[in-house]
Amino acid sequence: MIKTREKGEVVIFDIEGEIRRSDLSETTLHELVKDRLESGTRNILFNFEKVEFIDSFGVGEILASYISTHNLGGKFKLARISKKLYLVFQVTMLTKVLEIFDNEESALQSFLTPR
Repeated sequence: MIKTREKGEVVIFDIEGEIRRSDLSETTLHELVKDRLESGTRNILFNFEKVEFIDSFGVGEILASYISTHNLGGKFKLARISKKLYLVFQVTMLTKVLEIFDNEESALQSFLTPR
């Protein structure tokens, strides 16, 4: 399940459960991000607090969302990733590409400062 909310100029995706290939009739994370980008949003934050599992499809969705945001001059960040999921990002070398924060507050603050 994915809920969205806004804080200032940042759209936060609160993701719950698993990020994996499932029923193709469901809207993917990347499609949700692209919809927000098309409407003018440039700051995207994924809140992983309630994410229990991510597979290679999910990693691809995260990377595609980052690339789409980055290509439009936006900022894409992740927050509240469990230690288990953080290992997935380390193994895939995405920790060198993505900005990952321990909590939402520091992630939101980082949008205010240039990288």
